[in-house]
Amino acid sequence: QVQLVEAGGGLVQPGGPLRLSCVASGSDFRIYTMGWYRQPPGKQRELVSRFTSGGSTNYVDSVKGRFTISRDNAKNTVWLQMNSLKPEDTAVYYCNAERPILPGIAGRYWGQGTQVTVSS
Repeated sequence: QVQLVEAGGGLVQPGGPLRLSCVASGSDFRIYTMGWYRQPPGKQRELVSRFTSGGSTNYVDSVKGRFTISRDNAKNTVWLQMNSLKPEDTAVYYCNAERPILPGIAGRYWGQGTQVTVSS
C-alpha cells in the first residue's frame, strides 16, 4: 500500500503561481510512476502531467508551457509547479502513484486531493 499526502492548494488570482507537493510512503519511491490529475467541477478526472516509465514527462495540451512536474526520489516527493494560472485550471488536484507489483501489473494509488481555485 502506498500513501500519498498532497499539499499546496488554495485560492490564487488569475496569472498567479501555485506549487503543489505530494509526499509518498515507501522505500522504493524511485520506481513509482508519478503523476498529477485534476477534476474540474462537474467534469471527469483528467491527466495533467506524469512521468513516464522511462523518466520523461507528459503534459495535457492545456497546461504545456505553464506547468512543470518534478520529483526528488531522496525526499519521496513530486511537485507540480503551476504558473500563469487560469480560471479554467480550477479543480481538485490529485496525486497518483503506480507501483510495479509484477511484470505488466502495477498498483495504483491516489492522494486525498487538494483544491485549487483560480479567481479574482
